[in-house]
Amino acid sequence: MPLTLVATPIGHSQDISLRALEVLKSADVIIVEEFKESTSILRAHGIAGKPYESLNEHSSKEDLKKLADLCQAKNVALITDCGTPGFCDPGAHLVDLCRRKNILIQTIPGPSSLMGLLSLSSHRIDQFLFRGFLPAETQERAAAYRELKQDPRAIVIMDTPYRFQKMLSEIQEFLPERKFLLTVNLTQENELVAEGLSSEVQQHPRLPQKAEFMILLYPDSQIKTPPPKPTIKAPVVDQTKGQEKRNFSRSSPQKGSQPPRRRSSSSRF
Repeated sequence: MPLTLVATPIGHSQDISLRALEVLKSADVIIVEEFKESTSILRAHGIAGKPYESLNEHSSKEDLKKLADLCQAKNVALITDCGTPGFCDPGAHLVDLCRRKNILIQTIPGPSSLMGLLSLSSHRIDQFLFRGFLPAETQERAAAYRELKQDPRAIVIMDTPYRFQKMLSEIQEFLPERKFLLTVNLTQENELVAEGLSSEVQQHPRLPQKAEFMILLYPDSQIKTPPPKPTIKAPVVDQTKGQEKRNFSRSSPQKGSQPPRRRSSSSRF
């Protein structure tokens, strides 16, 4: 039997696909993150009376094993409190265990705060680094910001709702010249989207004290990336003669021959 990962709304209850509802209605068992949050979404769409199991940060290895055994015997759907399960939550551990047991795993894509954030960018984002949650401990957190300061790529960071104002202040401290995009409570009535430097964003009149949020640090072309470390080619063994021949990036010129010409940078493949 399959384990199906089902994306659920990140805010607005109507942001759920018809296929997701069909899978949830036909599931024998639904694994939820927190009963109160998940069952509220399910009841809003007329799904009730199902057997529920729980999978969250407090689940033990024994809990995971029981859930994997259940996935072998039943048609199981996995949902998180909001968004897509398996990404930045314990669902990944269940996916890993089910895959080892050769259990079919399917996904029903849908709402994603990450994709919502990227779609609202005024910059074209062809690549980005998902840094996610920064460390909670003060020194490790400061070290993480110093690393971000040296990275020129677009970077996604986030934190718990009660650290919302703290993170804005930290960006002002560590990244005052870095523009970013802020999304707050996406798809909800009090949704907020702001863009600019930290000093500008912090002046927004509707900034809450606590909220679900994500931040996209925009690329910084002023940061110079360090040159790649030179690589040393491994020796090539001539198995025919049993002799070792070494490949070097430059070979010594033989007598009577001209030294190899250096290629210009424009001739690189």
